[in-house]
Amino acid sequence: MKNGYIYGINGPVVAVKGTDELKMMEMVKVGKDKLIGEVIGLESDRAIVQVYEETTSVAAGEEVVGLKNPMSALLGPGLIGSIFDGIQRPLLVMEQQSGAFIERGMDVSSLDTEKKWDVRISAKVGDKLKAGDIVAETDETESIVHKIMVPPGLNGEVTFAEKDGSYTINDVIIKIKDETGAEHDVTLCQKWPIRKARPYAERKTPTEPLITGQRVIDALFPIAKGGAAAIPGGFGTGKTMTQHQLAKWCDADIIVYIGCGERGNEMTQVLEDFTALIDPRTGKSLMNRTILIANTSNMPVAAREACIYTGVTLAEYYRDMGYNVAIMADSTSRWAEALREISGRLEEMPAEEGFPAYLPSRLSTFYERAGMVDNLNGTKGSISIIGAVSPQGGDFSEPVTQNTKRFIRCFWALDRSLAYQRHYPAINWLTSYSEYSDDLKDWFDQNVSEDFDSVVLQIKKILTEESSLMEIVKLIGSDVLPDSQRLVLEVAKIVRLGFLQQNAFNPTDTYVPLKKQYLMLKTCLTYYEEAKKLIAMGVPVSQIHQTGLTEKLVSVKYDVKNDDFAAFDRYADEIKTEFDKIGARYAPKKAVQ
Repeated sequence: MKNGYIYGINGPVVAVKGTDELKMMEMVKVGKDKLIGEVIGLESDRAIVQVYEETTSVAAGEEVVGLKNPMSALLGPGLIGSIFDGIQRPLLVMEQQSGAFIERGMDVSSLDTEKKWDVRISAKVGDKLKAGDIVAETDETESIVHKIMVPPGLNGEVTFAEKDGSYTINDVIIKIKDETGAEHDVTLCQKWPIRKARPYAERKTPTEPLITGQRVIDALFPIAKGGAAAIPGGFGTGKTMTQHQLAKWCDADIIVYIGCGERGNEMTQVLEDFTALIDPRTGKSLMNRTILIANTSNMPVAAREACIYTGVTLAEYYRDMGYNVAIMADSTSRWAEALREISGRLEEMPAEEGFPAYLPSRLSTFYERAGMVDNLNGTKGSISIIGAVSPQGGDFSEPVTQNTKRFIRCFWALDRSLAYQRHYPAINWLTSYSEYSDDLKDWFDQNVSEDFDSVVLQIKKILTEESSLMEIVKLIGSDVLPDSQRLVLEVAKIVRLGFLQQNAFNPTDTYVPLKKQYLMLKTCLTYYEEAKKLIAMGVPVSQIHQTGLTEKLVSVKYDVKNDDFAAFDRYADEIKTEFDKIGARYAPKKAVQ
């Protein structure tokens, strides 16, 4: 192959001349330091390469070598619990070799090539196999069984199979002869281009919720397994902490956390927190089912652009094994800024706010890789994508937020005023929405209660009515409102403080099962319906408030254990008893009048 040479350099964008053998999306090694790059443009006399490492001191005339392969992820045992950069280089291994500052041009395998795995091989000589079929298993962690699959595109008959034993990721465990007679080695690992979605048999409509234990999400704005959601919010509104809660408590089998362009100290906190967190499902470290991709704001901008594709490719690999995977992307705004910077250096025509015109299509290629699918091997798996968006100044009308809304069906809008009030999670119940509610209705009816949907709708109606009434209250005060409307404000306060607000540091409140969430809302409605009867009798709201039930219902989230469902019957009885007393005291007075 005829190698090219560097003709021009503009930050991470390098022009290459002297070769016509490079192909689009081909990986290359740039310069004497052999920096990793990717071909992103071809012209008649030159190729355009984006370099995933710092190009300082790279000079014109240095050699560029094509590697004949697209940018790919190495998939195999050892991914779980690892910490990678944006192009899947293991950061801990690189730290051991180069110290705290990563040296340029380091050639490090993404996975440990010397570690041996205890493998149970199920394939036998003579078996007819197709792409995706599971041929072996190994215990990757205490909670994840790694399934070795036939790579996509390979079908045929097994001509050789090893026995159960200990193997490295590059050891051949079976050989398959395809229809042409060619023999292919199958090892514990395989490669896949990060910008190409992995194949599956059929995409399904999501019908099961991703249970997070966060009340405002599960009850009011649920996301389905295989769904896509966005968490937009300005600085300090709690995007990262909300994603931490979701990563710890959601019922996905595997978590892929992508730190895309965030501050270095924030990613350090993520790494420290995740390694210290205990998985509530197993009692072991949360890292036993987590993959971290850390690409901080001071890392090369081109690698930031690639990191979300790396993360979703790793997620698809575990989806193909039959696992439910949740991706936390924090934040897609920083990723879009990387697109903007590279686009500017390529001198492309800018669109709105300087972002490239292809921003929507790039966002769609990411979010549309979410989904619930039937895999090629007959298993079912899902990828749920939850992307944080950081609009400048909290302006949701900016291009990244607006284009993201086109490709997601769940929108959890964080509100700065709620965050300043210490109301967490600061999800605004008026501007957020979920389009999965109808798809999940049957599941909630069967697994929680048949009136779950109607209860949630009544609660949303109360919250919406409160918002309208607060406009009047701000102008002339609440004293001018009739008692029926003041009751709405009272009940909405219970819902806001006792249900929507959640304390991540309280062991009872940090995670709440769906059954308790339903009973909490049902109890609020019981209070509302019984109080309305008193209002109709002429009882003033002040007397209802003096019962102290409002404060009791607000503190239910702390006072009732998550498995003590019978406690809500006692609360309902207490509400009826107290209100009957008020009614009995008031009825004779009304008769005398």
